[in-house]
Amino acid sequence: MTDRSTLSSFPVTHKWPALHPERLQLYSLPTPNGVKVSIMLEETGLPYEVHLVSFETQDQMSPEFLSLSPNNKIPAILDPNGPGGQPLGLFESGAILIYLAEKTGLFLPQDAAGRYQTIQWLMFQMGGIGPMFGQLGFFSKFAGKDYEDKRPLGRYVAEARRLLGVLDRRLDGRDWIMGSDYTIADIATFPWVRNLVVFYEAGELVGIDDFAQVKRVLAAFVARPAVVKGLAIPPRA
Repeated sequence: MTDRSTLSSFPVTHKWPALHPERLQLYSLPTPNGVKVSIMLEETGLPYEVHLVSFETQDQMSPEFLSLSPNNKIPAILDPNGPGGQPLGLFESGAILIYLAEKTGLFLPQDAAGRYQTIQWLMFQMGGIGPMFGQLGFFSKFAGKDYEDKRPLGRYVAEARRLLGVLDRRLDGRDWIMGSDYTIADIATFPWVRNLVVFYEAGELVGIDDFAQVKRVLAAFVARPAVVKGLAIPPRA
């Protein structure tokens, strides 16, 4: 069995050496999934060191990165102070958010019912908003926009509107997804809503003005100082 008692025993640290091995290591890119974790780290105040995983140089396909994130997706983390004081590596942004929330006791309710209700909305983002908004971006802004058959675009526009409607109804009368408390459900969801409007430039396409509650909470989200910082981490080379 491979020893994993020190950071240097993880191959990912050979490609991205840790200058501060006592800190949590973040391997990421400022995409909607990547910034979930940088925002969470900024919100919690946990000390961390960030490493840019460049898609331009196919860093995500390197053996070192795959040793930590076998699905070749960002973000991933390596926590030198994991459970039992042992280093812990994790991939998948939703799993990382739950881990960091439990590690710090922040942004996830302590009572069982509230915890699971928050996780269900986190899963709503992971299984719905993220994949569907991403497909809409492909068919509206990237290579898919040149397809003669516009049925795929129509499908994802309709599904994006449906999901925005679900979110809008949930936010009616609430400050955040879970009510008055800001949680990992918000940290997961609103980078994708922002990306839909700002990066994909699909606000008019999906009729974002029809979703007043989503727009209200998105504005509150992007005004948070930790969000402002986290959205730019790691800086692109």
